[in-house]
Amino acid sequence: MVTTIQLEENTKEKLAELRSYPGESYNQVIVRLINLSEEEMEILDKETIKDIEEAIADIKAGKFYTHEEMKKRLGLE
Repeated sequence: MVTTIQLEENTKEKLAELRSYPGESYNQVIVRLINLSEEEMEILDKETIKDIEEAIADIKAGKFYTHEEMKKRLGLE
């Protein structure tokens, strides 16, 4: 099914700039951008997100060492 969407002029211009080759359709550009976006999103799986959330909670709870503290603990000072 083909449908029409409304784009602001600057959005259409940006899509035209993002064409890989002169004959690439706007649909092909959008599909390519969606695929790139999905690839980036796959990097953060559920376990990674959980690990990030736990790390943020640790930082908020003060469970971390500063750079200077770590240098001392590792005997680098």
